[in-house]
Amino acid sequence: MISIECIQQTAESLMDKAAIEIPTDYHHALKKAARTEDGELSTFVLKSMLDNYEVAKEDRCAMCGDTGVPRWFVKFGNEASVEGGMVALEAALRRATANATHNVPLRPNRVHPLWRTDHNNNVGIGAPEIEYGFEPEGDWIDLITVHKGGLFGTDYRMLFPSDGIQGIKRFYLDSLMAFGKRGLACQPAIIGIGLGGSKDICMSLGKRASTLRVVGSRNPDPEIATLEDEFKELGNSIGMGAMGFVGKHMVIDCNIEVGYCHTGGMPMSVHAFCLSSRRAVARLFPDGRVEYRTDPDWFTPYQRRETIEWEPNNPNTTTTTTEALT
Repeated sequence: MISIECIQQTAESLMDKAAIEIPTDYHHALKKAARTEDGELSTFVLKSMLDNYEVAKEDRCAMCGDTGVPRWFVKFGNEASVEGGMVALEAALRRATANATHNVPLRPNRVHPLWRTDHNNNVGIGAPEIEYGFEPEGDWIDLITVHKGGLFGTDYRMLFPSDGIQGIKRFYLDSLMAFGKRGLACQPAIIGIGLGGSKDICMSLGKRASTLRVVGSRNPDPEIATLEDEFKELGNSIGMGAMGFVGKHMVIDCNIEVGYCHTGGMPMSVHAFCLSSRRAVARLFPDGRVEYRTDPDWFTPYQRRETIEWEPNNPNTTTTTTEALT
């Protein structure tokens, strides 16, 4: 059984890591972008970002003044158990969020939508968000914290099957242009695209695609993986770079996740995980061991399964190809 004390202590450590330490995959990609960028202002921004990351880590302070809105993703191995149950786990994550807000510190961004009530701790009705996933085996729990901006850098549109790949590309480019020209996202960003599901699931797919996959990962469906490569290149061809200045590195990577949807539609969401890319992960075991990492490893074959029953030797990734949408 995993203790509540271990969960809360680990959660507070993760909040600190996410706010201060840039994930390795994004950091390496940003260094590569800085070496190849030729836009004057974009180059200046990229180099300033890299300098800022080093100072933040050395001084143990948040890498960005706006620390976004903290949220949690929790994944359980099927044999995992928690001291006190799920209510105790959620209370521990809320305590950890409040403590980290004061101790890191994080900016207390959460307020009531109408009365603007502020508890000064990023905790309130529905805050922080906690989402759950499960795996067929294991007695561990994965805690993942993501500090994502909670204002802009996201969009949704209900497309139709006849719009095809070209319609997906048009909305993708419309979104990136709006993000850059109107200052709605901080580039270069990891772009997540959600395709399918109902509207709420489509938004979740896109947000998870942007925050829970590492730079360079690819969807196991080879056709979707090809689209991810194409969309990264397409996003970097529009002439915008860091923070919307002239340049060629607006998109650090593009990740696409899909879900089955109503036969009459093709919902799509676009999300930008900003240049801070704040995430941190730990796996907790019943014996008290805690293993930290930066790869959330959320989109496993089990999470992408299509079958009714789980078939571990036949994950059955999607068989839809781009030809079906053209």
